[in-house]
Amino acid sequence: MKNFAYTRPRSLGDATEAAGNDGAQIIAGGTTMVDLMKIGVLAPETLVDITGLGDLEGHAVGTDALQFGALARMSKVADDPAVIEAFPALSEALWKAASPQLRNAATLGGNILQRTRCPYFRDTAYAQCNKRDPGSGCAALDGGKTSHHAILGGSEACVAMYPGDFAQTLVAFDAQVMTRGPGGTRTIPFAELHLLPGDTPHVETVLEPGEIVTAITLPRIPAMANSHYLKARDRESYAFAAASAAVGVEMDGDTVRDVRIGLGGVAATPWRARAAEDALRGGPLNEETAREAGRIAFEEAVPLEGSAYKMPLGADVVAGALLTVKSRIGGE
Repeated sequence: MKNFAYTRPRSLGDATEAAGNDGAQIIAGGTTMVDLMKIGVLAPETLVDITGLGDLEGHAVGTDALQFGALARMSKVADDPAVIEAFPALSEALWKAASPQLRNAATLGGNILQRTRCPYFRDTAYAQCNKRDPGSGCAALDGGKTSHHAILGGSEACVAMYPGDFAQTLVAFDAQVMTRGPGGTRTIPFAELHLLPGDTPHVETVLEPGEIVTAITLPRIPAMANSHYLKARDRESYAFAAASAAVGVEMDGDTVRDVRIGLGGVAATPWRARAAEDALRGGPLNEETAREAGRIAFEEAVPLEGSAYKMPLGADVVAGALLTVKSRIGGE
């Protein structure tokens, strides 16, 4: 690990100023940053520790919205009875991520900005990685193993998969991200926070240098209460998703009034399955329509040889999540 300077600002203004310097990186829980520094993927000159900024901690479940400070810990939010009642999928997504030790340390703001787990990005022995070294090529696309890569949103430059769980609930339910940077504050729709790889996979978000995520908010809607996060993975705990779905449903009798579907484990960014949602709204929710929605969710998938299994698996996960919610609501 390369030597680095360390600073712990006392105010948000000082933090944004320090984070805007060349070679600076923000650290909070450190569960991703320290890993990447150890393996030589990142070598910041300065770490800006924002854990002393108490205003960024805490969370609240209100009648109109849910709000989470960027420094709120994953485990604390997941275990909050108010969160569990208002938005079960969010709690489930957090509990199914990482390990107890990591959930106790990791922050929500850091979680949504975690880097890919693509083995060619995280192993510097592979010279070809456009995300780590722009213009070097993509080892996955050049004959590498692709079983854990994206089938939605990839490009000719990169097929790395976004690895998180929590983000799928945010993209499906219209979350917004509040930030503070050298230019002031702004609110970013979560669906616009992450960038598709295109020709510049090393540019992963719309955040500017020195810009810090301060909070995450979600409008409280009926579909949140009838929600579920389903995750298919190689083992039951401490494994990233091969395919996952965060879904929520609002019924009007036997008719779907509103439905939300976020996909994980299959895309280059947190992914909203809008076409599948449109197919369900205004009709019944049963096994036939749930499976058709799962199929539609992956109509535009572009799998490689090693990742083709994600299409039927992902469709089954979407259908399974929807049917689980329907069983909780009751009815035919």
